[in-house]
Amino acid sequence: MRPSILCISFSDIQADARVLRQLQILSEFGDVTTLGYGDKPVAAVDHLQLDASLPSLPQTASGVALLAVHAFRRVELAAPAMRASLRLTAGRSFDLVVANEARALPLAHSIAGKAPVWGDMHEWAPEERIHVLSWRLLVKPFMTAVCAEYLPRSAAISVVNDSIARLYERQFGSSTVTVRNARPFVDLQPSAGLPGIVRLVHSGAAIPGRNLEGMISAARKLGPGYTLDLYLVPARDGGKYLRVLEGLAGEADNVTIHPPVAPDELPDTLNQYDVGVFSLPPRTRNHALMLPNKFFDFVQARLAVVFSPSPETSRLISDHRLGTIARDFSEEALVDAVRGMSREDIERFKANAHAAARILSSDADEAVQRGLLRRLLD
Repeated sequence: MRPSILCISFSDIQADARVLRQLQILSEFGDVTTLGYGDKPVAAVDHLQLDASLPSLPQTASGVALLAVHAFRRVELAAPAMRASLRLTAGRSFDLVVANEARALPLAHSIAGKAPVWGDMHEWAPEERIHVLSWRLLVKPFMTAVCAEYLPRSAAISVVNDSIARLYERQFGSSTVTVRNARPFVDLQPSAGLPGIVRLVHSGAAIPGRNLEGMISAARKLGPGYTLDLYLVPARDGGKYLRVLEGLAGEADNVTIHPPVAPDELPDTLNQYDVGVFSLPPRTRNHALMLPNKFFDFVQARLAVVFSPSPETSRLISDHRLGTIARDFSEEALVDAVRGMSREDIERFKANAHAAARILSSDADEAVQRGLLRRLLD
């Protein structure tokens, strides 16, 4: 009989590329039940769907009051999505429980009983949204307490890069493994350039704080000879922020916003462009230490890249000669970095992405996860 695995993610799993890749590996080792928002993923044998309106953090007056007085044990399972999750899993047992992000750890341990818990922290949990005052005052202490309580009790912990791993080791004494946001190798060739035009592209979530306005403004300053296309996943705000971006794009002749494409289709869609761009001011530690999905998407799409400076992305861009690192986080620096690339530079960077596509695929990350699962399910 195959092991029974529960995978918890308080995201729309169908739009969460990291969790979808995780599910593919989990399904090799057992029958996977997913718990989260949105429809059932293909790799799951069962899906416990949460109502998208249910928040995973306390937002009622009583819940906020408990956060304010640091009554964390009383509040860790009190959010509406947590209570619904406990109802959906009542009476069920699993051989392994996977918690995606720190907020899922208390629930995972409550459900797991004696089964091991794998905590995939993704990024640095205490400072996920520290640029928001309410998060800094109320949620950061809560997330710090959750990590201090539950990470030592977890059988395995994974993070997105080595810089984040060092933060968990320093603050919580946690031993982690790195599972990057890399995607599987895609067999593509660099696309041919078009005369007189450089086609810029960005893909990701339409979430405030991602500096999408700055990239649109930079594209306007680049002017004729450059286009910027954005493939954006709406945030869980009813599309409010996306509509703001659409208004800004409508004021620019060379910017187009497209609906999102499925993660598996993204490399083929991006392949028609020349340069993948992302400039993210370091408003949080996660921003400063970013190594996002889109970096690996751009590589598999065989694009040149222009990124703002960050230890993890800058190292890989330099090591593999994939593109240009902007001098800072300003619109002007992004404009100068793009303008500073000749057509010959872009073609060379695209060829280098092709050469690096295998080594920067998820092969090594999948091997880490398989080794972890063999240990946990032995």
